[in-house]
Amino acid sequence: MAAELRTISGDAGLLASGQLSAVELVKGYLERIDKREGEIGAFLALDREKVLAAAAAADSRRASGKALSRFDGVPVGIKDCIVAEGETASCASKILKPVISPFDATAVARLRAMGFIPFGRLNMDEFAMGSSCENSAFHKTANPRDVSRVPGGSSGGSAACVAAGFAPAALGSDTGGSIRQPAAFCGVVGLKPTYGRVSRYGLVAFASSLDQIGPLTNSVEDAGILLDSIAGRDPRDSTSLPAPAGGFAAAAQPRGSLKGVRIGLPKEYLDNPGIAPGVAKTLQDTIAKVRELGAETVEVSLPHTKYAVAVYYIVATAEASANLARFDGMRYGARIDGRDLADTYLKSRGQGFGAEVKRRILLGTYVLSSGYYDAYYLRAQKVRTLIRRDFDEAFKSCDVMMTPVTPDVAFKFGEKADPLQMYLSDIFTIALNLSGNCGISIPAGRDGVTGMPVGVQLLGNSLDEARLLGVASTLMKNL
Repeated sequence: MAAELRTISGDAGLLASGQLSAVELVKGYLERIDKREGEIGAFLALDREKVLAAAAAADSRRASGKALSRFDGVPVGIKDCIVAEGETASCASKILKPVISPFDATAVARLRAMGFIPFGRLNMDEFAMGSSCENSAFHKTANPRDVSRVPGGSSGGSAACVAAGFAPAALGSDTGGSIRQPAAFCGVVGLKPTYGRVSRYGLVAFASSLDQIGPLTNSVEDAGILLDSIAGRDPRDSTSLPAPAGGFAAAAQPRGSLKGVRIGLPKEYLDNPGIAPGVAKTLQDTIAKVRELGAETVEVSLPHTKYAVAVYYIVATAEASANLARFDGMRYGARIDGRDLADTYLKSRGQGFGAEVKRRILLGTYVLSSGYYDAYYLRAQKVRTLIRRDFDEAFKSCDVMMTPVTPDVAFKFGEKADPLQMYLSDIFTIALNLSGNCGISIPAGRDGVTGMPVGVQLLGNSLDEARLLGVASTLMKNL
């Protein structure tokens, strides 16, 4: 399959012109998977008969003049925490391994309504808790750019799927950088929409006030296409926003220049001593490029950023403790019978959850417990408000902000065995989830030593995805 088929817009054009049928398109992707999936491990499940049947149905609709959209027949990979009817919904956890979803997540249902084909179940860190895809209960996923290195996490399978050309796009979820960080590690585009822009109905919750579904693609335009397809108010999700949603693909068309755009450079991000030389050089080169394209750069400040990691690992773990309490082996999922009810609970959860999930449940339970709630959780929520106000203030003097995505490029398997080291991988992405704003990672260069991709992050104001996509697309075209 030609390289150009790895974009949604490219695939749609070939389908519309009749150069390929949807069945031929899907078979081409399956051939790619057969060649490399053994070394990459992006998928947890892929029902070939089902996706080929869906492709045949798309061909029938197109032949009868009843195509659902110009994207009818284009496959999109789905992270295993976003449910799809009749498919596994394990969240890469043993405790949910037996679960088959009886319904579609709203995002998946909206893709189907456009004719997109949900294309397999993609690997992830268990319950989206991790930054490397090493925490999956089933197998590790490798970075297609260098299989000795991690693809990032928790949406590592989604990023690897797109980077390897197994599908033109995939859905992931972003709680503290879980779309943007693996996108940077794998050299693809990853968009985290404004909190509430995309319905969370059918997204298995990790931290409900932070989680957001978003696309991983090979172009900014494709990110806009998918956002057009999945965004919008959903009465089944009380946190989804009623704001108008649409026109994102049109906004993502690159322009000739960035004249009139103010790019904020947060000093707390750019002056961080932990940034690797290759990442720092790529960032400085990108800053020079936006100036060359006519943008004005201004220094801004996000002074409470230094507290973001601590706040995140209090708020996120507290919410995880509450959300994961439902997985007890009683109603669904894995059940390991014990001597009595209490022993059954202990064995089911003790053997069903992995080490990182247990660590976060314990921490979350602790910060919510009597005597510690005010000292930790309540205080963290107050600092979260200050972080949000930092963003509001910064956006008064700029249109978008530019930062690194990660301190370094993709690391090797086993290199970050210390959980704290792993947590710090998300130091530049976490604050955006706490504030609820939108952000995108775009590939901006290669590290001179390792040759691995380096991403640059653009941050947008709440509900300002259209402007964010326009800037990102123009910049990416000129890098």
